[in-house]
Amino acid sequence: MALTERQVIARRDVLEDGTIEVRTDTVIERDGVEISRSLHRHVIIPGADYSGEDESVQRSCRAEHTAEIIAAYNAKMAALA
Repeated sequence: MALTERQVIARRDVLEDGTIEVRTDTVIERDGVEISRSLHRHVIIPGADYSGEDESVQRSCRAEHTAEIIAAYNAKMAALA
């Protein structure tokens, strides 16, 4: 019986303010049959370093986190402070 574990980027949701929510699933399989799945979510805010993310997430960040989105996000956060 071989157990394998893999990480899957299951979702990348872009919110109105440019924040990207990423859901990563950890899938455990026994002989190719899924026996367990756990979910982890994290958020990437505009302007944050995303260089350590999966390439598919990096593509989303490059497309969504434009200079205008980053400036608008920073202005929003400053207004809330």
